[in-house]
Amino acid sequence: MDDGLTVALRFGLRLDLMLLFGLGAFALWNGHRLARGAVMALAIAGAGLSLSGLWAQAASMAGVMLGEVDRTTIGFLLADTSGGWAWLVRMNALAVMVFWPSPRGTALWGAVALATLAWGGHGVMNEGALGWLHLGADILHLLAAGLWIGALATLLWFLARARSCDGGGRVAAYDALAGFARLGTIIVGLILITGLINGWAILGPSGTPIPGEGLYGRLMTIKLALFAAMLGLAALNRFRLVPAFAADGRTGALRVSVAVEAALGITILLLVAWLGMLSPAS
Repeated sequence: MDDGLTVALRFGLRLDLMLLFGLGAFALWNGHRLARGAVMALAIAGAGLSLSGLWAQAASMAGVMLGEVDRTTIGFLLADTSGGWAWLVRMNALAVMVFWPSPRGTALWGAVALATLAWGGHGVMNEGALGWLHLGADILHLLAAGLWIGALATLLWFLARARSCDGGGRVAAYDALAGFARLGTIIVGLILITGLINGWAILGPSGTPIPGEGLYGRLMTIKLALFAAMLGLAALNRFRLVPAFAADGRTGALRVSVAVEAALGITILLLVAWLGMLSPAS
């Protein structure tokens, strides 16, 4: 089984579910309409990626090619593993969103679907009280990151409309940006706190591996550097580019900055998909 394919499926599913939850939750927060067609498409894509991921996992576990996976292996994964139960919950949540693509429904069931990813990574590596703390922090980390990604996608859409529409489009874009500014502080705080908890739970009190040592450490160092760059862009947007947009209505610099911030976030998701397959000792 090709590890590259597994990483690609993990990345695609994580991005899809974060967009689903983030788009719905930010629409609920900001009060704007949600594109129902986009929600339905993302929900269907999420189901397809989940099915492909399950098949790839079964092939990897059995040591066979994708076309040689049998019902016994699939049945074992679904019935006898926590990841299988999480998969079933996710598929049901995605099905609900196909028929209930409103902001409230997408935010609620998107949160459920996104939270199930915690059972497919390091969030279930610990037992006892530490295990529950790690799992809870991992779920909150996923939701906060998903809200950030979904909000950035929404802001890019508003800024594109502001460029081509009249003053009403610029007002709607500014309102969305102002709404995200208030929410952004909460998101960053949650990501920092839950990230520290996750790091402590994965690496232990010793904090090894030291960032930069080994493949896991190098990838984690890159991830942290990209996250720091996202924070820098977010601060630039909030304190300089958004006020400039409010003053002159020009979207160019702000659109580029938000797009780069979103690209950095997507790159981090790719690294996370890779990190989830590695042992911290690697």
